[in-house]
Amino acid sequence: MIHQYELNGYKIVIDPCSGAVHLFDDTAYDIVSLIKTAPLSPDCPEYIINELSSKYSADSIKEAYGDIYALFIEGTLFSKDDYEEFAEMLGPAPIKSMCLNVAHDCNLKCEYCFAAQGDFGMEKGLMPFEVAKSAIDFLIKHSGGRRNLELDFFGGEPLMNFDVVRKTVEYARSIEKQHNKNFRFTLTTNGLLLNDEIIDYLNKEMYNLVLSIDGRKEVNDKLRPTCVGSGSYDIIVPKYQKLVRQRGDGQYYVRGTFTRHNIDFTDDIIHLADDLGFDQLSLEPVVTTEETEYGLRESDLPAINAEYERLAKEMLKRELSGNSFNFFHFMLDLEQGPCAIKRLRGCSCGNEYIAVTPNGDIYPCHQFVGQDEWKMGNVLEGTLDYDKKRYFSKTHIYCKDECKNCWARFYCSGGCNANNYESLGSVLKPNRLSCELEKKRLECAIMIKVALATQD
Repeated sequence: MIHQYELNGYKIVIDPCSGAVHLFDDTAYDIVSLIKTAPLSPDCPEYIINELSSKYSADSIKEAYGDIYALFIEGTLFSKDDYEEFAEMLGPAPIKSMCLNVAHDCNLKCEYCFAAQGDFGMEKGLMPFEVAKSAIDFLIKHSGGRRNLELDFFGGEPLMNFDVVRKTVEYARSIEKQHNKNFRFTLTTNGLLLNDEIIDYLNKEMYNLVLSIDGRKEVNDKLRPTCVGSGSYDIIVPKYQKLVRQRGDGQYYVRGTFTRHNIDFTDDIIHLADDLGFDQLSLEPVVTTEETEYGLRESDLPAINAEYERLAKEMLKRELSGNSFNFFHFMLDLEQGPCAIKRLRGCSCGNEYIAVTPNGDIYPCHQFVGQDEWKMGNVLEGTLDYDKKRYFSKTHIYCKDECKNCWARFYCSGGCNANNYESLGSVLKPNRLSCELEKKRLECAIMIKVALATQD
């Protein structure tokens, strides 16, 4: 199978199984649209010549078809799917990353919060150091031969439990060498509690930082109020700017959420880049039911798709002028890309990645927290449900009927398991709205790559 589309004047053909991306002229593009099945014959079929004879000469059709056939022979067009036979070989792997929910509480009241405004629908609370220490020990024990381990401090708002964050980092660093491990820490924050001391500490100890803000002041403050109902924008912006300025080359990204209230989210991205000075950006679509006033609907798809195209064209213009910024969903490596295992099952949820709650309970990821049917064990007890771990290790795109024949399957790998379960009651049934948005983002990201390649 192939996928072809036109965007920004480029006629692009993607061969999903080989990963090849082609920029075609009009003749070749029209020919490809008429080819229904592979393998291709060496000579151009008469039906193609007849169908296109009113637009192109027979010789130009045959010449273009010859080029297409050559791509087929080299395995970069209409290539065979060789991945499925390897999918069944997938199995459990050592745990390499952990989300540590150090706070089931929050000092913001974001209306769209999937974590039920910080407590995940559970009892509010902060993680004791004893639990965090046990989580570190648990991760080391179950990491096998993996040396690089990742730990994300999450909440709620993790800075509400900053003392435990600091003690956890100190403990991990004190034992990593004896176990031949190297910890990389990440922290996600809403910024309210940042001060000079915390900024200095985070810039020293955190490999990456995720800074939450939704864009323009009116957009951010509409759905991200403080506990007393006031807006958060004016409080967090100067703190974020100071943190990023002092961070230098350290990794970070500013992460927001767009809803029905700001489908013109390109303006939020531009605000974050031009007005606030951030160059590592992400703006995620809200994942919720259509019943909420802010929830995205399938009827919004044309407007959202057009907005992604607007953003892509703006980013391309800036890239060519030397004034670029990174947008997380458009970051795509067409030359190397993810390994075959990641293409098949996407994130390592429930297998190589787990989340731990303040009382030590283990879940497949932070978005499954609070759903008792998915609880996998407890770090204080040292327990782990290997049946669930095995289930997630074998949850791949060929288990998902809607995914196994989709052109985007090796890019998105079946979507988010937690979002799938939340919206359709099964990790094996992808959320259609999320799928359509992902495909549009991919088309935009690939167009940018193609356009830049033509500038060389």
